[in-house]
Order: sequence, then structure tokens, then C-alpha cells
Amino acid sequence: MIQTWGKDAWQSLPESALRRLQAAKLRRYLRDVVVPFSPHYRELFAKNKIDPDSIRTLDDLRRIPFTSKADLLGTVREFVLTPDRKQLARRPSTILRALVMGRDRVARGFEREFRPTLMTSTTGRSAEPVPFFYTAHDIAAMETAGERVMQVCCADREMRMMNVFPFAPHLAFWVTHYSGTKFGVFMLSTGGGKTLGTDGNLRLVKKIQPDVIIGMPTFIYHLLNEAAVGGVRCPNLSKLVLGGEKVPTGIRRKLRAMARELGATKVDVLATYGFTEAKMAFPECPFPEDGTSGGYHIFPDLGIVEIVDPKTGEPVPNGSPGEIVFTPLEARGSVVLRYRTGDCIEGGIVFDKCPHCGRCCPRLVGRISRRSDVKEMRLDKLKGTLVDFNQLEHVLDNTGHVGAWQLEIRKRHDDPLELDELILHVEKRGHVGDAQLRDELNRRFADETEVHPNKILFHSVEELRRMLGIGTKLKEERVVDNRPKTDGALAAQTQT
Repeated sequence: MIQTWGKDAWQSLPESALRRLQAAKLRRYLRDVVVPFSPHYRELFAKNKIDPDSIRTLDDLRRIPFTSKADLLGTVREFVLTPDRKQLARRPSTILRALVMGRDRVARGFEREFRPTLMTSTTGRSAEPVPFFYTAHDIAAMETAGERVMQVCCADREMRMMNVFPFAPHLAFWVTHYSGTKFGVFMLSTGGGKTLGTDGNLRLVKKIQPDVIIGMPTFIYHLLNEAAVGGVRCPNLSKLVLGGEKVPTGIRRKLRAMARELGATKVDVLATYGFTEAKMAFPECPFPEDGTSGGYHIFPDLGIVEIVDPKTGEPVPNGSPGEIVFTPLEARGSVVLRYRTGDCIEGGIVFDKCPHCGRCCPRLVGRISRRSDVKEMRLDKLKGTLVDFNQLEHVLDNTGHVGAWQLEIRKRHDDPLELDELILHVEKRGHVGDAQLRDELNRRFADETEVHPNKILFHSVEELRRMLGIGTKLKEERVVDNRPKTDGALAAQTQT
């Protein structure tokens, strides 16, 4: 059974009380679940002479070494909890429960808690995909977190929802599925463009008339664009819930405008932040169109979030930028402690009351960018400067007349010894001339970055859709490296 703090405690406790409860739960979790049954952490705690009972406060967390994706490669089974039946049977608590409930019922309870029944996987963009295993206990925790996502997003059980995440063994689809089943709302999962194609999704939009569409920003953008071109009306649409990719302000603005073209009046565009290793996602609450997001609302009884200096690994003060580190408090199956996500949050973590919904749960505020994707790449033969692809993405997403886009890196004349070239492929939106948009993009690149594209090429919606891999790949290829293979070491660094 999931051990939560109750219906309201997770969203109303002050920081001091919250941290005390988290520390007590962490100590029990390490002592009774992780260290006894995780091959990796049993060895790690022994090697570092860490007694789980000595973890008395959250400050003691720093005594536990970090875990990163590199630790998981090739050794994923070492992170799966594998309890010894005899060891479980000898526990006084087990003997007592067996006397009260019966041996068979207790055995079924342990199977539900520890036997893997579901697997998801990381996307494998910057490293090999890593499988993560879930037990029935994990699925119950995912349902609990998912129901809270619905509550924070101000969903209603009378709403009709469409889940357009791809059918795949990845967190985004499954957390959306279990959110709907737990919340008790009508949820139609289409599998995205790869399963039914754009036309199939559009037919269902017309038939279902959804209040909420949940999916990746790029595919939802494409879907709404095609709906507008085809004259589809969707006046009930009130929420677009996005996951799997960054959501800049410009994308929100464009999606709201496209929703209005379909007849919708007021549409909340809400982002979620999740990752495979957490086995859950964290949502934004609705906020005014001209306002600022209150941040991603964390469920403190299900996991602990730390913000650390990316270079030193030392915790930073509340509200300070740093890397997101996650430790679960309810996970079974695959378990990682102090997991370094590689994601850096601009405004850090805060514990004050959310200005929009009033909840007091921890919140991650500001823009999130990847550290481990090596988004800063030196193009010495271009300008001898660092190119921050996070910044380039925001420049493009925040440009009003730019729809879909792709950045391509090539060698001039495809000669490995020639200079690097940055080519921008763009889908135009609205009434604007080629020359005018080129001038605007070159100006914005000059004002906000240290580089500018060598070429700006305009394409149709269908051409950009094919280039990005919308409907055929799990995530679109916004930045591609098409230089000759002699520069292959850099190719992996620029895939986003």
C-alpha cells in the first residue's frame, strides 16, 4: 500500500514539517526496502559505511553518493529490488501479519509489492536506452501522482481527454494513461501520429470534441495546424497539457492562437516535467496568459528533489539555479537514489505558496535545460565560439512568424576539412514575406546569440514534418548534425 501523507498534507505543509516527514520516511525506506533488497545500494552503503538509520535529516542525504545514467548502463539489474523470500519470512512484522491475515494473503502482498509487471525505457537520445521496471506498487504510486497532476491542472471528471503520446514503453504515455484511469475521466489514447496518422487523429478530434489534449508540443502543434487548415472546429478545447519536450513562451502563445482558430475561447497551455527514473511527472497549474508559470509542483511524500551545483555537486540555497537530483520514497522495481537528471533549473526549488493555486508544495521554477546533452558545442571553424542550442531554440520558438523549424549543421560542400555551416529550415506562419522574415531572424540571432545561420530555407508544413520525423519518431529532431562521419564525435552532442 502506498504510504502518503493524506489528501491535503502534501500540498499544505510548511517546509520545516515537510522536511521532517521526508527524512523519517527516507530513513524507513532505506532501512526496510532499498538497502536490504537492492544489490547495488547494499554494496554501496557497505562500501561507504553508511547505516540507513544514521540518515536522520535531509542534510544527511549528501552522504549518499550520486547515481547517474552512466551507472545504469549494462548493470540495470543491480538496481532492481530483489527481496529474498526467506529473509522476508523471518521478519517479525511478516510473522505478525501472517498470523492476522493468513500466509497466502501476505505472500500475494509481497508479490504485488516486488514482482515487476511493467517496463518503460529512457528515450536513448544521448545514451543507450535504459529499461526501468515497475511493480503493482509502482503503478499504484503512478496513479496517485497522476491523479494529483489532474487536480493541479484543474481537470474535471466530466471532461473528454485525448492522449496523443505515442504508444511506446515510455513514461509519458503510461503516466497519462494511469492518470486518466485513477482520476476517472474519459480518456482516448490514439498513439499519436505513428499509429493512426494525422488524418486518424483529426477524425477523432472531430468526433470526440475533446476538452483536453495531452501530448508532445511538436505533435500537438502539427495536429492543431492541420485541424485549422482542414476547417475542423473544436470549441470545447480548454487545456493543452504538454510533456516530453521543452515548452518556451513562444510555443504556448502559438498553441493558444491555433486553438482559437478552432473555435476555442480560453485555453490553458500547461507543461509537465517528468523523467523515466522518477516514474512520475510534475505539473504546472493554470496561470494567466500574460502571467508567469508558478512552476512544476512536486509531490513531497513520493520523492525528494534536491538542487545541486552542477560542477561541485553541493546543494544550493532555495531559489538558486542548479541541477535537479531526485530520490524516490515509494519506488519498487528499479530504484535509483540521488539520481542526477542532467537537467538544470533556472530558478531552483521554492517552498512558498504558489501565486496561482495557493498550494505550498515544493515547486521547480524557471526554465529547464539539459546539462548532459552537451548543448554547448564549439564550432571552431564557424566563429570559434560556443553555441548554446538552448538559447537558439528559444529564439526560434519565440519568433511569431516561425512555425516548425530545424537547425542543421553541415560542412561547406560536404568537405570534412571545410568550414562549418549552420542552416535554418523554417515553416512560415502568417502573412510575411521571405525577405522580411529572414531579416527578423538574422536580427534576433545577432541580438540574442553569438552566431547567425549561413542559410535560411523555407519549407512547407509537410516538408518540415518529414524532416523532423513527426509521427515516425518518438521525439522530433530539432537539431541535426549532417557533417561527414569524421566529425561523428560531435554528432551525438547535437541531437536534441
